[in-house]
Amino acid sequence: MKTLYDVQQLLEKYGILVHVGKRIWDIELMALELDNINKDGLIDQHDYMIAKLILRREHRIEELKEKDKKKKDSK
Repeated sequence: MKTLYDVQQLLEKYGILVHVGKRIWDIELMALELDNINKDGLIDQHDYMIAKLILRREHRIEELKEKDKKKKDSK
């Protein structure tokens, strides 16, 4: 598992489909759903940790994109 798509595929195995409409919101909801299936003991700990790291990385990327966009819009 290396990409956001891989995390989406993992969540699909548990019947979880996420599409809110904004990528950063999708990432946040995926993180919540991942926490829920972990809390219920349904997911392997290694898969959980890797998926959380991927989501954290993707979230940071989206935050930086938004920050850059705001910077450009203010010029």
